[in-house]
Amino acid sequence: MKEFSYTITDSVGIHARPAGVLVKLIKPFASKCTITKGDKTEELGKLMKVMGMGIKCGDTVVIKVEGSDEAAAAETIENFFKENL
Repeated sequence: MKEFSYTITDSVGIHARPAGVLVKLIKPFASKCTITKGDKTEELGKLMKVMGMGIKCGDTVVIKVEGSDEAAAAETIENFFKENL
């Protein structure tokens, strides 16, 4: 399992556009990808669930990736967060 924490720096937080791009980005990977904020965890592949978490600027999230291609998936997700959120 791969795991990393990230503090959101985008002034709007995780809203529809970046959430939609993220869902499409992880679709090709076989690994299970989750995002956790506080005590709430959701699958990254479920757009409405991710948007429903209400992740705002300054919030720290934990991303967990587990599966056969977890290293590549985690790297892709982490790069996306750094470049877009």
